[in-house]
Amino acid sequence: MQFEVSKEFIQDLEQLISANDEVAVNDLLNEMHPADLAEVIYELSFEDSIYIMRLLDSETTSGILEELDEETRTKVLAELTPHEIAEEINELDADVAADIIAELPEHKKDIVIKAIDDKEHASDIVELMRYDEDTAGGLMGKEMVLVNENWTVLTCVKEMRRQAQEIGEVFIVYVVDDDEILKGRLSLKSLLTTSTRALVKDVYVKNIHYVTTSDHADEVAQIMQKYNLVVIPVVDELGRLVGTINIDDVVDYIKEVADSNYQLASGLTDDVEADDTIIDLIKGRLPWLVLGLFGGVLSVFILNGFGNAVTHFPQLFFFAPLIAGMAGNAGVQSSAIMVQGLANNLIKGSVWQRLYKEFKLSLFNGIVVALMVFIFSIIMNWGLLFSFTVGFALVAVIIIASIVGTFIPIFLDKKGIDPALATGPFITTTNDIFGTLIYFSLAKLILGF
Repeated sequence: MQFEVSKEFIQDLEQLISANDEVAVNDLLNEMHPADLAEVIYELSFEDSIYIMRLLDSETTSGILEELDEETRTKVLAELTPHEIAEEINELDADVAADIIAELPEHKKDIVIKAIDDKEHASDIVELMRYDEDTAGGLMGKEMVLVNENWTVLTCVKEMRRQAQEIGEVFIVYVVDDDEILKGRLSLKSLLTTSTRALVKDVYVKNIHYVTTSDHADEVAQIMQKYNLVVIPVVDELGRLVGTINIDDVVDYIKEVADSNYQLASGLTDDVEADDTIIDLIKGRLPWLVLGLFGGVLSVFILNGFGNAVTHFPQLFFFAPLIAGMAGNAGVQSSAIMVQGLANNLIKGSVWQRLYKEFKLSLFNGIVVALMVFIFSIIMNWGLLFSFTVGFALVAVIIIASIVGTFIPIFLDKKGIDPALATGPFITTTNDIFGTLIYFSLAKLILGF
């Protein structure tokens, strides 16, 4: 059953905290999942949150820290002493601990690391902090079970039991040689059906997928998706097994990328949230609004250049918003599909083939919507030539907008720039300008004003 934070629950908890009834607070919260406790923290005052973090045991509060969003976690950590933070870190997996320590101020990082009791754990954390967060090294954890290929099955089982005591979950047992080089994986079936005197190297599975520490996180996600993996080993430049990446780490990364791309497509230059300060929100929103402003001013200059059209064909201006809107919509559709395809590594073949396919698609779509506009214009009794002009311009605008929306993400991706920049206000503004210019240029050419 899923826990839900109710108003009554929070009120009861606040009363217990106000009365400083530590036993009752412990009894109320001790059996709750860290994710549920994090939701409770969000509903309490900051002072009450710190009270709970200092009251509950480190195994519980470390889980809460892992579940909190970065902003809330930073505030909580700022109130804890380095020794208190080190106690929390002792209970976390090395990859999670490395991420949390990386959020601390520089002067506090070294103090916390030195205060960690388990020096091997501290060493693993320091190693993980050296990797870029968007690489396999930055995603991986150090908790794993590995056995030597030269051990017997009996020795292997004994060693697995010892190692498993230090790990929350065991997905796969990895096989290495004397130099820690990854050789393969050991199946449970082999352990159950093989003589205890048999050597591991005679029974392990050699076919295994892996990534290197320098591989980008996008590549890791693609490999795990392609082969339906819940965990993947990570090796260094020499092929030595140095860690593993679980599916939940990849899901977290994919969510961050998706959120970032959504914000870029929506016209937000920075990672901002609804609860951020006014200054942060302004910094995230204003640049794209300024871009839209310049685009609008440029459109005004274009319209001004065709001012004499008002005298001869005033109805042309009735269709200007429609033309600009259709250009923006067609461009955003094309760019959104391309960005999604590039993110999932689904874009194959030459650029020209892709553009030709988009041309055929946009030609068909353009003709369909142009016919609708043509019929409407005829019904309004605006003349055959005028109706043809608007319809023809609409087809041309949709084709060009779609090709631009297809080409720009591919171009940005090849230049190492996030193609998500191509969606949203950038494409909309660009195609609004091109759409207006093409519309009135064709109208002037055909209608002769």
